Amino acid sequence: MSSKPFSFITKGDVLEFSQARIGRVFILRLEQGEVVHEVLENFAVENNIKCAAMIMLGAANEGSKMTVGPKNGYITPIIPFIHQLSGVHELAGVGTLFPDEEGHPSLHSHVAAGREEDAIVGCISAGVVVWTILEVILIELEDCDAKRVHNSPTGFNLLSP
Repeated sequence: MSSKPFSFITKGDVLEFSQARIGRVFILRLEQGEVVHEVLENFAVENNIKCAAMIMLGAANEGSKMTVGPKNGYITPIIPFIHQLSGVHELAGVGTLFPDEEGHPSLHSHVAAGREEDAIVGCISAGVVVWTILEVILIELEDCDAKRVHNSPTGFNLLSP
């Protein structure tokens, strides 16, 4: 697999956007040992939530994994850095949930996790596990056509408003 320079895809001066309305608001408590992205995506399926925004507050367990950036942001293929937490960390984060191309809920969430004077920020999709409790406020977005579409150059499922 050879590395090649990465070129960002832009649409010029056109800002891509869509509109939605606020629907139901859910207040969730995740508990010890639950994998955050799995619980939230399953909750979306069970409650017929297509699109949502969320905030979360609580703690991540030791051994939780976060994606903390690409090894090199200017070449493809993009190779992520995965960081494993050592010790329990306080956690605060935000996220969005939109369907993928097959209609399955796809959570994208970044969190800040800290312990004593150390802090790390990253994406939870590698496997953040709850320590004791994680509070989540999930705000459903109705009349929303946005979805995540696979982007070949990056390998990511990018938001298409």
